[in-house]
Amino acid sequence: MSAAFTLAFDSFGKLVVTMVDGTKHVGAVVARAFPIKAPDQNISILSAEGKELAWVESLNDLPERERDLVSQALQAREFMPEILSLEGVNSFSTPSVWRVQTTRGPTQLVLKGEEDIRRLSTNTLIVADAHGVQFLIRDLPSLDRHTRKLLDRFL
Repeated sequence: MSAAFTLAFDSFGKLVVTMVDGTKHVGAVVARAFPIKAPDQNISILSAEGKELAWVESLNDLPERERDLVSQALQAREFMPEILSLEGVNSFSTPSVWRVQTTRGPTQLVLKGEEDIRRLSTNTLIVADAHGVQFLIRDLPSLDRHTRKLLDRFL
């Protein structure tokens, strides 16, 4: 399948969208409609002014080159590490320091209050640390027993 556009990054690292009619849009932005529930579906490509240039139902619908460039643009724009395990906490009252393993490696986060843990669904949580970084817990039941036990103290 050929797309109605092509993508490239210019020498300044800005995303350039070239439409089939030859129109170029420099500084385009790629955004997911449902970043947690359907990260590879429903992706909008917007001009620098915010006008939608293209809608991608699924990343798999794109040619390999465009799919890779859309993925790169998304990674540059989004930063939400996923918590894989909770190694320990310094206190069960807040504020507390959590030692966690994430998809981006080990780190520590400071939980200011229990209200900084938001439940998106039965199995999905977002944890916001004191610096505003949001961490995703995608599937609570799939976490190890130690992690679930520590999390239960805060939920």
